[in-house]
Formats: sequence, C-alpha cells, structure tokens
Amino acid sequence: MKLDPGARQAVLRTAATSIAAQFGLVEAAAPGTSDLRGALGEHRASFVTLTNAGELRGCCGTLTPARPLLLDVWSNARASAFRDPRFPPLTEREWWSLSMEVSLLTPCERMMVASEQQLLLELVPGRDGLVLEWSGMRATFLPKVWEHFTGPRDFLRRLKEKAGLPSDFWAADMQVWRYETEVITAERPAALEDRPAS
Repeated sequence: MKLDPGARQAVLRTAATSIAAQFGLVEAAAPGTSDLRGALGEHRASFVTLTNAGELRGCCGTLTPARPLLLDVWSNARASAFRDPRFPPLTEREWWSLSMEVSLLTPCERMMVASEQQLLLELVPGRDGLVLEWSGMRATFLPKVWEHFTGPRDFLRRLKEKAGLPSDFWAADMQVWRYETEVITAERPAALEDRPAS
C-alpha cells in the first residue's frame, strides 16, 4: 500500500535527519518505536540511495521487514552515507549537493522457476526488483536498476556477477525472489532535516 503525502515527507525527513545528525548539524536520535503510528510504524524493508550528479554515492538497505519503517529508513540512510563499503564515508561538503532516493519494498515473493529461461520470461523490466541466492552468495538489484541494462538477460547476468557468480552460471537449486518498490525522491535532502523551531 502506498504512503500518503504526509508519510512520504516524513520518510524523506527521517533519512535526511539521520545523516545530518551524524555530522552534528542537528540534534536528533533514531525514532522511538513507541512513537510511531500507522504506516510509519509498520515493519517494512527499505533502501536509501545517494547520488551526486547522477553518479551513485551510496546505497544500503534491507530485504526483510524486521523493524518499523521509519527506524529502517533512519538506519539505512546512515549506512548508505557512512558504511557502504564501495565508497569512503560521506563528507559534510558533499552532503549539501547530493540527491536521495528512498525505496520502500513490498514483501519478497519467491519465484519457483525451473530454469534460467523461465526466469527471464517471467521478469517484468522496470517493475521487478530481484534477489538471487546460491550457496551463500546473494545479491539484489532494485527495480530502478533496469534503466542501466538492455533487457532481462543483461539484468540477470550483471546480478549474478554482483553475487560473485559467473555471468553464465545457473544451478537447479538457485533461489530467486522478486519485489516491487515505492520510490520517494529528494533533489536536495539536506534542506529537509528536522531542525528545532527557532
């Protein structure tokens, strides 16, 4: 179920405030679970993606809905900014020019496929996010990543490589799940922080 405009704005403010508080720009703590109501308190999985001039600057998230939505967003925003192993920690100077995207995931749906060809036929480009797992190796691509690939075959090959598998690998015990996302974006999230009224 999609969030209403007020809840969507609260999600963006929470992500922005989490990062700003780490820099000491605001005084704020993670949302208290007892204070969360309605959709914002439901257990949901999310990803937070940071970009600088269109280039990825950090992306971390969860696939399992294990905590209230705003708490998940708070934690994933901070992880994307400071703990994505692909990038150095975000600097305060960068923060002022970044764009941010919060993806709220639907529950993962197991896909029972007998072959790679069946999986390719069932995937819906632009809509499906995909989780791939085999023998402890696991990776996911959000639905937005489809725009970087030419079609399902390219998408799947790159996802296997991300998981540490050969691009042409397939096994009968490969496990795959798909999900969809509701995406909330902010061009300058640094302007959204929850600052105390002066």
